[in-house]
Amino acid sequence: MDFDLSDEQRDIKRAAREFAEGEYDDEKVRELDEKEEFPRELWEKACELGFVGIHFPEEYGGGGYGMLEHVLVMEEFSKVDMGYSFAVIPTFGSEVILANGNEEQKKKYLTPLPKGEGITALACTEPDAGTDMLAASTNAVLDGDEWVINGSKAFTTNGTICDYFVTFCVTDPDAESKTGRHSIIIIDADREGVERNKLYGKMGIRMSDTAEIVFKDVRVPKGNLVGNRGKGAIMILSFFNFGGRLMACAQGLGIAQGSLERTIEYIKERKTFGRPVASNQDIQFRIANMATKIELCRNFVYKSAWAADKGRNVMLETSMAKLATSRMAIEVVDECLQMHGGYGIMSDYRIERAYRDCRILDIYEGVREAELMTISRVLLA
Repeated sequence: MDFDLSDEQRDIKRAAREFAEGEYDDEKVRELDEKEEFPRELWEKACELGFVGIHFPEEYGGGGYGMLEHVLVMEEFSKVDMGYSFAVIPTFGSEVILANGNEEQKKKYLTPLPKGEGITALACTEPDAGTDMLAASTNAVLDGDEWVINGSKAFTTNGTICDYFVTFCVTDPDAESKTGRHSIIIIDADREGVERNKLYGKMGIRMSDTAEIVFKDVRVPKGNLVGNRGKGAIMILSFFNFGGRLMACAQGLGIAQGSLERTIEYIKERKTFGRPVASNQDIQFRIANMATKIELCRNFVYKSAWAADKGRNVMLETSMAKLATSRMAIEVVDECLQMHGGYGIMSDYRIERAYRDCRILDIYEGVREAELMTISRVLLA
């Protein structure tokens, strides 16, 4: 058993942290957060340096690495600011094409992403279909050589800035199995009938572009079907197992570690009753507990990503890792804010934004209850 990262992986991790720290501008970040804007300049630079699409094969412009390296990059970006991790997520959902698409689709839709020439969005969640994914009702009807799509999607990451949607649609409403009703269809964002409305007023992750999408008689070529018809549910679940949950885990690790590091600096400098806050034994013990929780989750997340890269079924592992890491991150950031006292709720301190950002980790890519349901079903099967 070897728990060490390779020299190359350590270099990737170090380079990602140095880049994110070097690009950090507190005033600019606060402005992006307040205006709820995507960090486009950061994304463009991250593409130039190979951080975006690092897990894509080289023939599609990627780095030729795996999910573990993708996790390492997202973790380091999130240490500096969780909003920064969204500069790496413009490939979100494209992993469905990577795993199931044909060669023509991969070359057309994957190759532009690492170059900064394209952004993708996963159009899956609907107003009445979140955790209950199979309740999605957006439909696609084959009319000659074209699919005609009607329906709406909610909480779509990259929704107003993307160039295409990896869309979860009902294509076979009369299928005997409920899991055989849906398919995945690629919809170019500039198609007639596509409406995109940016969502404002999110509590956190305000640098993430989030949108509602409406498809009205949108026509796309028949060849935009990804993989086999009626296998959409299997493809999406597989993506969440090895991709979506691990990305959220990476964000959780990063925001917790970054918050802890900055809190340690703060309590060393901050004095109460004439002594540094860090000299208080209760504070020391709380720091030790937080560091222990982070390290436990890090080992679990890295192991899950490593197993995914080995081609193993990691549904159980990633569900457990997501459940543990999201709760850990929320608890650690909350404790760090508490140690900042009144300053912790001021926007001048990064912990205030981290507190708002981390709450989503217990919701997206599988709410806490969904992870518990998955874990229990596997164990009791």
